[in-house]
Amino acid sequence: MGVDKSGVGKALTPVRMTIDGGRLRFFAKAIGETNPIYTDVEAARQAGHPDLPVPPSFLFGIEMETPEPFGWFRDFGVELRHVLHGEESFTYHSVAHAGDTLVAAPRIADIYDRKGSALSFIVKETEITREDGSPVADLRNIIVVRNMSDSETDQ
Repeated sequence: MGVDKSGVGKALTPVRMTIDGGRLRFFAKAIGETNPIYTDVEAARQAGHPDLPVPPSFLFGIEMETPEPFGWFRDFGVELRHVLHGEESFTYHSVAHAGDTLVAAPRIADIYDRKGSALSFIVKETEITREDGSPVADLRNIIVVRNMSDSETDQ
């Protein structure tokens, strides 16, 4: 049996985060980014930015700022040990910078099954905006859930 499809369209808890320059530097270092605009404010300003720009994949981490970033899986009856990252994509509308306060508004866009319901796919879309509502990016994340048969869950 697959993941309950009644969750399609469900809005998840929005997350608000003020972007910290130190976190941006740490993230850039962690991903091996060598462009100085991501670590040096002066280099960023010389490139036309008001402060350090947010590296592209940093935005997926905003939703981790909640006390239980994966708590919503429980609402769908999904155990984390059966979850696999499937795919992610970004559509950018503007560049965010250190000091910006961003709001991430995730929702479940789709749930579908494959392989005779052995696998469920949860499509989560997140709209990232500034406090004033101006768009920053749209994120799309596909999560794969391995559905266990009754005999497998008893083991």
